[in-house]
Amino acid sequence: MQTIGIKPPSSDGSADGADGPRPGPGRGLAPLLAGAATAVAAAGALLALTDSGTPLRGPCTLFFLLMAPAVAIAAALRGLNPLGRAVTAVAGAIVVDMLVAQGLLAVHRWSVRGGVAAVAGVSVLALLAVLLRARIPAKHPQD
Repeated sequence: MQTIGIKPPSSDGSADGADGPRPGPGRGLAPLLAGAATAVAAAGALLALTDSGTPLRGPCTLFFLLMAPAVAIAAALRGLNPLGRAVTAVAGAIVVDMLVAQGLLAVHRWSVRGGVAAVAGVSVLALLAVLLRARIPAKHPQD
C-alpha cells in the first residue's frame, strides 16, 4: 500500500512551502488582467476627454465609467467575500454614474467630457477616502 505525503500549510496559510509559489500556467494572470483593464479604462477616459472619433471610444469609455467607481467601491468593501464585493461594486458604480448624470442634467451642464471628468473625480475622492481611512488609526473609547 502506498501512502500519499501531504505537505502541511506554511505559517502564512498557503501550501506553497519554502520554495515559494509554484510555476505554471495561469499563475501571473490576475496582475496581467488588472493591468490590461487599467489600460483600457485609461484609454476610454482619454478618448472621451479628447473627443476622438474612433469606434473604440464608446466601449472603452463605458468600461471606464463602470470600472473607475467599481474599483473605488470595492476597495472600501474589503470585508465582503469576493462575489458579494464584485456585485456590490458594480451596482454602486451604476448608481454613481446615474447620480452624476442626473446632477449634470439638473444643472443643465451635461456633456460627455463633463460626465467622464465628474465620474473620475468622484472615483478618485472615494479611493482617497479609503486610503486615508486605512492610514488613520481607529480611536476606541476608554472604558
